[in-house]
Amino acid sequence: MYKRILVPTDGSDITQRAISTAVSLAKLTGAEVYTISVKDPYPYSAISEMQPTLPQEFLDAQERMASKNVTQVREACAAAGIPCTGHTVESVSVWEAVVDHAKHNHCDLIVMASHGRRGVQALLLGSETNRVLTHSAIPVLVVR
Repeated sequence: MYKRILVPTDGSDITQRAISTAVSLAKLTGAEVYTISVKDPYPYSAISEMQPTLPQEFLDAQERMASKNVTQVREACAAAGIPCTGHTVESVSVWEAVVDHAKHNHCDLIVMASHGRRGVQALLLGSETNRVLTHSAIPVLVVR
C-alpha cells in the first residue's frame, strides 16, 4: 500500500498525534517514514542594527528546534522498529518545502496535523495544511 510516508513536524501537540498516526500506519503497511521540520529564514530588514538577535544566533536557535522536532519523530519510529529519515530545511514557505520534500523522496503519503505551526493564521484546518492539500500530487492524511 504505502512505502514512504512523510510526516512534517513542528513540535506542537497536534503534530504529536500526526506522528503517532504515521508510525502506526507505517507499521501496518511496512512503510518507511520520512520527516521534515521547516526552519524560518532570518527576518532581514532594512534597519539591521535594530534586530533583536544576530543572524547566526537566530539560525542556530531555529536549527536546534527543528532538529529536536525531527529527533522526536526518529525516536518514535525507532521505538516501533520503523526506518526513519529526517531532515531540517529552511524555507519561507512551509507548504512548498513539504510538497517538494515528498516529491524529492518519492513519498506516496503525507500525514500531517490540521494546524500547529502558524497559530492564529491556522484557526480551522491550518493554512499550511490547506496549501499542502491544494498543491500535493499525492494523498494527504490530515490528523485533528
